[in-house]
Amino acid sequence: MATFRELRKSPHRNFSAPQLLKALKISNTKAEMSTMLIQLKKEGKIKEEGDGIYRVLKLSSNKVYTGVVDMTRSGAGYIKVEDKEKDIYVPGNFLNGAQDGDVVKVEVIPGRGRRNPDGRVLSVLRRARSTFMGKYFGNERRGYVLPFKAREGFEITIFEEDKYEATEGDIVLVDVIQWPDAKQRFTRGRVIEVLGQQNSSDLQMKSILIHQGFNLHFSEAALAESESISPEISQTEISRRRDMRTVTTFTIDPINAKDFDDALSYHKLENGNLEIGVHIADVTHYLQPDGALDKEAYERSTSVYLVDRVLPMLPETLSNDLCSLRPNEDKLTFSVVFELDSNDKIVNTWFGKTVINSDRRFTYEEAQQVIVTGEGDYVDEVRNLNQIAQKLSKERYKHGAISFESDEVVFRLDEDGYPVQIYVKERMEAHMLIEDFMLLANRSVAEYIHKKGASGEIPFIYRVHDLPNEDKLADFAKFAAELGFKMDISNPTAIARSLNALAKKAEDDETLKVLTPLAIRTMAKAEYTTKNIGHYGLGFEDYSHFTSPIRRYSDVIAHRLLFKNLGDEVFRANKDELEAKCKHISAQERKAMDAERESIKYKQVEYMTKFIGKDFEGIVAGFHDKGIFIELVENLCEGMVRFDRFGEGYTLEEGKLRAIGDRSGRIIKMGDKLMVRILDTDLEKRQIELDII
Repeated sequence: MATFRELRKSPHRNFSAPQLLKALKISNTKAEMSTMLIQLKKEGKIKEEGDGIYRVLKLSSNKVYTGVVDMTRSGAGYIKVEDKEKDIYVPGNFLNGAQDGDVVKVEVIPGRGRRNPDGRVLSVLRRARSTFMGKYFGNERRGYVLPFKAREGFEITIFEEDKYEATEGDIVLVDVIQWPDAKQRFTRGRVIEVLGQQNSSDLQMKSILIHQGFNLHFSEAALAESESISPEISQTEISRRRDMRTVTTFTIDPINAKDFDDALSYHKLENGNLEIGVHIADVTHYLQPDGALDKEAYERSTSVYLVDRVLPMLPETLSNDLCSLRPNEDKLTFSVVFELDSNDKIVNTWFGKTVINSDRRFTYEEAQQVIVTGEGDYVDEVRNLNQIAQKLSKERYKHGAISFESDEVVFRLDEDGYPVQIYVKERMEAHMLIEDFMLLANRSVAEYIHKKGASGEIPFIYRVHDLPNEDKLADFAKFAAELGFKMDISNPTAIARSLNALAKKAEDDETLKVLTPLAIRTMAKAEYTTKNIGHYGLGFEDYSHFTSPIRRYSDVIAHRLLFKNLGDEVFRANKDELEAKCKHISAQERKAMDAERESIKYKQVEYMTKFIGKDFEGIVAGFHDKGIFIELVENLCEGMVRFDRFGEGYTLEEGKLRAIGDRSGRIIKMGDKLMVRILDTDLEKRQIELDII
């Protein structure tokens, strides 16, 4: 770009748009030149010295990366750079206004001593969020908001006309309307909602969502679009689809579910074969590409499930009404229909748009009752589907799938949302019945696209899972051996076989149960990508997500791409653009998982406040430089015993799987049982402090 080259010639000189026009001798207008300069500023190539005055950034031989900010409590940050093993540490005064989750351009600075920074942020490329929750302070003329969970010293200035109805001490939602720049050194915001003055559990849950970058409310444009969608299904639309309304169909979902996005159908064919349909809500019929609703669904990318609430990806008009496969209502679906022979072998698979009418809504508990007792509605259908699902599961494990069945915590809440009981969720056959048919549909969709693209790749959104980290796996195998379990890590198949054997043995051995979360940590994280490397954990060469478009935008993309490639049609999306969407969706998924974990931790601490002074049996679940994490056997709540409560210092071995007393030589390792006492709980920090007995 000529503009940038001219600026580079004089790195110590300031330029305005008119001066550059004169220097370059070009016919562009002042407005056009100003636009070019603003773009160069966004790219981090120049900086604005004053009102319309620019200077090229000093050239540096230091390496520059693009990464995501992971903020610490102290106000410093670690910049996570893709494909870079170690994060880049940036102290608070070198963050250049960046906040947690922001995408930034960071320069690595060679350290000359322990106190020197590893890097500094040159510019913020994309803000992770513009909405914050915090406490309002101020006077009649001007106020400010101190956001929760933000870096130290970060505040948002509120002018009188932007304070809404906020008063001193109110907890508010605030939108940033202007970030600091050369003209304005402070962050300016507008109060959009006053939440009150009590920092309650409800506000903490909202704070978790806001902190992870999820908006609590849908935009007016998205809501208006959702309300304008007609619930009527025309005969013309039905005529375009395979009509399966007379086929026996039912849903099986959690007892409190409202968004039923999948159903199963069961039909005996005249040739003696069995036809099983996996029917998925046809969200893309209602979600118009690039509309306000579609754009917002993509930005969210996922529904977020906290302990006491769900923040849906789509407004309730769609998620709980139009798209939900409620019984005795005609519903539009996108289906995968399998034909099975007398040996339950799949002999034909059909993909296409359908219309169904569900005959029955089962809860998991109701379906389980039918499976166990052999009595109830659609008993033959349910029990036969369960037998086929068990065969599918057996086949999956035979081909290398890994069992990752870790205990899932469930809360029973009172009418105010306060936890009154914590227990472990029971895994029933009914759960696995649905799971195995959804896995089959997801795999079949990915296989179809992959095979169709054999002569020329058809870009698609795959769900992949890479091989385990070799170093982590070696450490894990060594530790497992000390607990009496020998791992074979010679090849991927042997690893999968060993992990499944461990899971089986851990069912009867409490000591080995602690190895399950450690095994999961050796694994790569599943993610979305156009690069089809297969799914190691499931043992599938091809896998995608197709079965939950109400709550996952990845499935919306899969529906659109599959539909455009049915029959003889071939559609190839722009692979780079699709990969960028995959990265965004994967990032949003991780944020949603972090939010879920935060809400579980908060509710656990909230629950344990009534047990201060009580004693519990616990298992060593992890180590930190400051102490030992203990998981309570009774309710799976986790707290910490600080090392200073043991009367001596402890040294952590590499890998942090055991600690050794500096004087006594006492060894404390993962899986050890200890009796502990609840000393204190801190809801603000979500910590449970324990003492050793």
